[in-house]
Amino acid sequence: MENNQVFDNLYKRLKNELPYYLYYHCPEHTLSVMERAVFLAKKENLSNAEIYLIKVAALYHDAGFLIGREDHETKSCNLASKELPEYGFSKKEIKTICGMINATRIPQKTHNNYENIVADADLFYLGTEEYDFYSEKLYLELKHFNPKITDKEWVKIQLDFLKAHHFHTDYALKFLAPVKDKHFKNLARLWAKM
Repeated sequence: MENNQVFDNLYKRLKNELPYYLYYHCPEHTLSVMERAVFLAKKENLSNAEIYLIKVAALYHDAGFLIGREDHETKSCNLASKELPEYGFSKKEIKTICGMINATRIPQKTHNNYENIVADADLFYLGTEEYDFYSEKLYLELKHFNPKITDKEWVKIQLDFLKAHHFHTDYALKFLAPVKDKHFKNLARLWAKM
């Protein structure tokens, strides 16, 4: 049975407590990952109970930023482990949720279909026309922590990241990967001119 309280409570904290300079890892990113995770889970014909666990994992996947940026996935899992029993989640369900949270750690390592879904939902934008918009937000966020980063260094970071990344779900492999490849080629052309 879906409990909206878990979403309302955590989302309110993300909105009120996350630092302003998290331009990319913001509450809207969490909402977007939740929507995309549900979308991918439906494409995989999962049950409502499975989709609910996936949605909760997506909700918590960056909650660790409330505590700190370093190793935020572990912090996210710790938060989920502490808070989710209050909403009636079992130890087994929380372990599954933590697996999905950890699947979003870069470089992504997944062990099952649930983890494939949340990992792909987290980086869904790589295979969309929203790529430039979100990569700009990420650049602004990185600049806060490393003000000396140059445009050239950023292009190299993106190229390396796109080259190392791969999608997991059938939907993402079919529809997102070709668009991601296009972004990679555009960046490679830009890099060649720098």
